Amino acid sequence: MTMAPTPLMPAILPVTPAPELPIRLIALDIDGTIIGDDHEIAKRTMTAVRGAMERDVAVSLVTGRMVSSAMRFAQDLGLTGPIVGYQGGLIRAMPLPGSRRLGKLLLHTPLPAESARAILGWTRAHGLDPHVNHLERFILRADDPKADDYSAFMGAHAELVPDLLAAIDHPVTKVLAVGEPPIPTEVAPLARAEFAGRADVTISHPRFLEFVAPGVSKGRAIRWLARRLRIPLGATLAIGDQWNDLEMLAEVGHGTAMPSAPAEVRAAARYVAAPLQDDGAARMIEDLVLASPAGVRANARRLATANRDVRDVAS
Repeated sequence: MTMAPTPLMPAILPVTPAPELPIRLIALDIDGTIIGDDHEIAKRTMTAVRGAMERDVAVSLVTGRMVSSAMRFAQDLGLTGPIVGYQGGLIRAMPLPGSRRLGKLLLHTPLPAESARAILGWTRAHGLDPHVNHLERFILRADDPKADDYSAFMGAHAELVPDLLAAIDHPVTKVLAVGEPPIPTEVAPLARAEFAGRADVTISHPRFLEFVAPGVSKGRAIRWLARRLRIPLGATLAIGDQWNDLEMLAEVGHGTAMPSAPAEVRAAARYVAAPLQDDGAARMIEDLVLASPAGVRANARRLATANRDVRDVAS
């Protein structure tokens, strides 16, 4: 799909493959896609995901969260496929049933320490509060007044350090900078220009500006998953709701944006789901995976036409 670049979009998006049926791989974002502020997955979503797996459809979570934070959602869904964390910067296998250990590390692409330290200074100068993630460590400055709130959101206890800059003595997986909207969105194009070739920049939430190693994205992650499973990208369904989902939605034949996604993200998707509160992700799986073969084909045409009509009106 060819689109004019905007400050928050890559200059070039991948050529979206033609959609193929049946769908054999599902990639799900977490926040804003399958969970809301209550951090609970709806029963309908669990039922739909398990129904897809019973039909030998592979399902993976693809998130900006660290893997340990995403693990409970994968376990609630009964997933067996790898978990993609940190926008694709880290991928782990699911642990064996009953194991207390994290799954095997399958892919890790860290951000150089020099770049991470420069990002800390730059984001602070632009009114943002940076945090550091490395593997399953979540590192904050010791005097951060919101440490407990961040720990609750991540589902993991933060590691507090007196000097965040000094704590970066080796490559790290991600730097996340927090600010009140619209600051992260406004400074994102400046960050991309400043760190071009040193870090990739995205928005995962209106308050979160994220920095990962060059080349890291959910788009790269979905290519990795599809290649590992020998499944065509055209036969892949991906669902997401934010700028960090853009490359992933454009990479697959059945890219689906939540209606809360930015307009440019919705435009890159083939379909737009129903709202989260109406079990939008579950309904997409029901329509495109669990329906009869004839029903799936009819639903795919209907959903694609509906989104195309919305884009035409918006333009």
